[in-house]
Amino acid sequence: MNIFDFAMKMEQDGRAFYLEHAEKVDHPQLKKILHELADDEAKHYAIFKALRDGQSASYEEAGKTTILNTVKNVFEEMKSGNEELSFPANAREIWAEAQEVEKKSEDFYRQKAEEVSDENQKHILVKIADEERKHWVTMQNVIQFLDRPKTWLEDAEWSNLEEY
Repeated sequence: MNIFDFAMKMEQDGRAFYLEHAEKVDHPQLKKILHELADDEAKHYAIFKALRDGQSASYEEAGKTTILNTVKNVFEEMKSGNEELSFPANAREIWAEAQEVEKKSEDFYRQKAEEVSDENQKHILVKIADEERKHWVTMQNVIQFLDRPKTWLEDAEWSNLEEY
């Protein structure tokens, strides 16, 4: 299997993962994040398919991920809302699994960027690795958000105490 076939499979699996979990999430804002991540994976897939098929492919700045802005906006909406937030019991595990996948993808693309000789392919691999890093950061932010209720009480009671 060549590099682009493998990359396409990774992107396809990532997209399926995000769509599968988007169907299970009742929370509209988290569903929005999952759908945007799935869309990013579909864009990556299309780029790798073009490269595999020997077609002209490029990474367009206009098409780059906006996931960090989306997450920031979603968190702002959630923070300002008065609704009680509830998440599935396994939400943290799902996001942690997604974070692992994003890290493996980023590492793979960076490694392959070092191995290819074509400058356009190298550029595309690095840019997509950068997007996978943004996805990883997204997962980290969501995990911290999910963990906040668990750590808030501990932080509120103990870490803010002044010594006399």
